[in-house]
Amino acid sequence: MRREEDSEWTRRAPAPGSPPRVLVIGAGMAGLATGCYAQMSGMRTRIFEKHVLPGGCCTAWSRDGYLFDYCIEWLIGTAEGNDAHQVWRELGALDGKTVTNFELFNKVTDETGRSVVFYNDPDRLQAHLLEVSPADARQIRAFCRDLRRFTEIELYPFLTAPALRTVRERAATLRTVLPAFRLFWRTAATPMHRFADRFEDPLLRKAFRNIFFQDPEGFPLLPYLFNMAAAHHGNAGFPQGGSLGLARSVEERYTGLGGTVSYRARAERILVENDRAIGLELRGGRRYYAEHVVSACDGHTTVHGLLGGKYTGPRVDKLYDELLEAPGTLFPAVVSAFVGIDGPLPEEDAHSTTYLLAAEEGARLPGALQNSLVVQLRSRYCDGFAPPGRSVVHCTYFSDYAHWAELRRTDRRRYREEKRRVAAFVRDFLTRRWRECAGRIELVDVATPATTRRYTGNHNGSILAWKAFSDADDIAADLVGKDRMRLPGLAGFSMAGQWVGMGGLIRAASTGRFAVQYLCAELGLPFRAQESTGGELWHPGRLGRLPQLDRWHAEERRDS
Repeated sequence: MRREEDSEWTRRAPAPGSPPRVLVIGAGMAGLATGCYAQMSGMRTRIFEKHVLPGGCCTAWSRDGYLFDYCIEWLIGTAEGNDAHQVWRELGALDGKTVTNFELFNKVTDETGRSVVFYNDPDRLQAHLLEVSPADARQIRAFCRDLRRFTEIELYPFLTAPALRTVRERAATLRTVLPAFRLFWRTAATPMHRFADRFEDPLLRKAFRNIFFQDPEGFPLLPYLFNMAAAHHGNAGFPQGGSLGLARSVEERYTGLGGTVSYRARAERILVENDRAIGLELRGGRRYYAEHVVSACDGHTTVHGLLGGKYTGPRVDKLYDELLEAPGTLFPAVVSAFVGIDGPLPEEDAHSTTYLLAAEEGARLPGALQNSLVVQLRSRYCDGFAPPGRSVVHCTYFSDYAHWAELRRTDRRRYREEKRRVAAFVRDFLTRRWRECAGRIELVDVATPATTRRYTGNHNGSILAWKAFSDADDIAADLVGKDRMRLPGLAGFSMAGQWVGMGGLIRAASTGRFAVQYLCAELGLPFRAQESTGGELWHPGRLGRLPQLDRWHAEERRDS
């Protein structure tokens, strides 16, 4: 940035007649969306990001020609004709991209080799499940009947902030909800565990819990049915370019609108004067000023770090003090093992399979919370993830953050050994199942929950923050709807992202939209949102340089 442009942000008072200035902390999906909508609405914005890439958890990295895509498994809003898709079109996220859709959501295989395939089509799913267990016909038909009804419903409330919805918008939502109210109520009130336990077949009892790859524990039926129905319509596909491709496209949209992202710029504290946020101070002491500050980073870091815990209230205290460490309120952290393979992958295998492990085998996975391993054939998701003639596989499992964080803090040697144990387990596991891959595994790259914490700042390495349908759900909804994403007693400040709007990329993006809508209402400015007109074909070169020997990756590479 030229010195004269930088001076716009380093002076306390704005230039006469200039548009409102907005500083955004974090270039994840929420921060980028905030910047895009603020620029569209006539504001001047600047985003500060501590990392060297945009996207936060929506990221990827490279090694030896392989691209390891970390985040997206499915993306709500990939089909045209719904509000979620409109948000992505406004942000340029899908410009020039094809979308890969799969006929199944996930496959579950138990330790004996029996499998269940969760097809997205209700009729095909019902026929398959009846073959697996005719004795469970009543339960199977009930699930598939509900899935058919969900395929007829489209409800994506991502366009207007809750407190700003008009009577017409609320009436439109009611017209969608009321005919299906009993369906929503019943499936939201029925825990998946209770539903799955009704099956006579032991495989089905386990498999239904793992439709979402691993058992999120505490989820009701509703999100399973909603997401499978979306996938059935092609509205939960995988965009070309994957996670970092999505982030890069939104970054391009943002800079094309006149915004600026500063990387390697870690915010140390939010500057406050007379209970109004007036700017921020970076590590190193440099200060930047604006009429409004939006924090789109980790919630606990924002409330208790950047603001020193001075602006809280009952809801904020409940979330960031009481519930933050309570069991079952944060989405679990994940261990990722990316595997580079010389040659093709088995044709007969599903793109995603959850393997249920015997207890003694599961005990060999360091820090594992469940006896299962998810294996995704990422080369099937998108071209360009592996060099020509090679393939990449992504293996994951839910893991205990404390196990990895303590080791990395106190015993780096044991931390490295545990990562090597993960790599050895994955090599052995894949070789036993795919005999043709013996001797063809070229590398295994392991990322732990401590890695996630280090790169993104997310509390306990959680990639999705608050768990939906937990005690945090209603409180977070009130932060967005009643508190308008503000903190008690602090003017000129908003929060955005998954730590206020719950997890998922479309939810993160929508919080950026909501934050700007609330700000426009406060400033008396019209909120504007236009679809991106960028239609050029997307290509891997738009990812830009991927850090490989960069200081951010060097230590993790040594640990692997």
